[in-house]
Amino acid sequence: MRYSRAFIPTVKEAPKDATMPSHVLLLRGGYIRMVGAGIYELLPLGLRVMNKIASIVRQEMDGAGAQELLMPTLLPKEYFEESGRWEGFGSTLLRLKDRKGGDYHLGPTHEEIITDLVRREIRSYKQMPLNLYQVQMKFRDEPRPRAGLLRCREFLMKDAYSFDADEAGATKSYEIMRDAYHRIFSRLGLEYRVVSADSGAMGGSTSAEFQVLAQNGEDAIVACTSCDYAANVEVAETVVPDAASDHESDLLPMEKVHTPKAKTIDEVVSFLGGGLRPEGMIKSLIYGAGDAVVMACVRGDHDVNEVRLARLLGVEEVFLASDADIVKATRAKPGFAGPVGFSGRVIVDPDVTHVLNAVAGANETDHHLKNVTFGRDFEGEVAQIRQVSEGDECPKCSSPLKLYRGIEGGHIFILGTHYSEKMNATFLDEQGTSLPVVMGCYGIGVSRLVATAVEQNHDDDGIRWPMAIAPYQVMLTPIGKGGGEPFEVAETLHDELAALGVEVLLDDRNERPGVKFKDADLLGIPLRVTLGARGLKEGQLELKARDAADNEMIPLEGAAATIAARVKEALA
Repeated sequence: MRYSRAFIPTVKEAPKDATMPSHVLLLRGGYIRMVGAGIYELLPLGLRVMNKIASIVRQEMDGAGAQELLMPTLLPKEYFEESGRWEGFGSTLLRLKDRKGGDYHLGPTHEEIITDLVRREIRSYKQMPLNLYQVQMKFRDEPRPRAGLLRCREFLMKDAYSFDADEAGATKSYEIMRDAYHRIFSRLGLEYRVVSADSGAMGGSTSAEFQVLAQNGEDAIVACTSCDYAANVEVAETVVPDAASDHESDLLPMEKVHTPKAKTIDEVVSFLGGGLRPEGMIKSLIYGAGDAVVMACVRGDHDVNEVRLARLLGVEEVFLASDADIVKATRAKPGFAGPVGFSGRVIVDPDVTHVLNAVAGANETDHHLKNVTFGRDFEGEVAQIRQVSEGDECPKCSSPLKLYRGIEGGHIFILGTHYSEKMNATFLDEQGTSLPVVMGCYGIGVSRLVATAVEQNHDDDGIRWPMAIAPYQVMLTPIGKGGGEPFEVAETLHDELAALGVEVLLDDRNERPGVKFKDADLLGIPLRVTLGARGLKEGQLELKARDAADNEMIPLEGAAATIAARVKEALA
């Protein structure tokens, strides 16, 4: 491809609302353009990248025995009503009516539709295992679409669904997909971690995320520094402390102290002084859980794991109470809540039970209590509700845990019979007994991975694409005025590389070298070959990898074979 004929509308500055590196660089590099909030066009370069990702995904899915189909995007509401998600999905579901007043929605995911297909076609255990997948646009009315392709209202997704006769078969299908995902993410050239995860609105039990490590990732994950344990912080396990021993002789009498305007942990520590540290305090947070109001108590240097708390309370989600609800529950302004004397339900993290003579809110404005100890001064339901922190012990091997930021690139679930029971998707086993099909679900955000790859692979000058998904593998940059030998040699080299199967972008523009080099770095093509009159006189070309600091000189003779070998090596 000649640059002069390509549609690559680069710009110097991205819009002010573009803050994530991928959003900025994809806009500046002419990969995407915004149509509306959370809605993007993929221009030729962007589409080339996305198609390469989709191709790798399809190859590995096909190789794992899955079969591709295509389900409709426009869906009648009846199927989501059967599963309970017509209301459960809330305002995220993009709903519409047809001319006859019928209710429809645009598909955010397709568990119900694939389950309906299977209940109509699967009759016997002999027809399983079965794995069906599609690569298709999905629609979700995100409340805050942001970060370009990372959080869109319309996005391309690969979703696969497995069907088995029993849990053992479903587990086997899950492991096959897990292995396929490892191959996919490795081939994409991305550094990632497989982490335990929450199944969320999808239902089911066993669940894992493929998290691509990125400094600006929206997800926090922890991984062991020694073993293979890794998890999203929402579901990461902490080591439960040993049962508290008797320290009655060390306990001091509880006393109330005046702490005017000291509401936060840091403010109280600063105000009271005397060697007090956050881990010597009890952080008491008031949450709304359905119609109930509960108090969650963690150590002052810890945070509440709201996903784990919601699971404990048997609700989908918990919310921090409003100021008015806090006043009603504690009879004090926000910032002074504490477990002593609290009349509602109290959930206490095990670490709190080990804090002797702690400082806690007094449920009285501008006051705290000193020397508060669990078991003597207050009671509560003891359950793990704190969020794991870096440096905590690994629950598998006791080595330290390390905290990372990640972007979810893929998610795999064992759904079990969550949907098949609700929708009566059954089969007959060997004994002729009717049983619900056991399902699995496996998603990859294909368009999201375009941006995810940039988040992990960029520098101050632009994108640094992995070879496998770069829009072009090699960029030829002849320099000089008005054509001449560098351009003629570049044309010949372009055709030779193309004949060897290398994807080449030839910058044939009559631009200054600095402009060409800046655009090359911005676009992120993995290999750049510079052709100048001086080097050609010596029979040499300059070869520079986008992710390397230095360049190298290679002989002009046999250059096409040398460059093609570098491409092949990078793809391997």
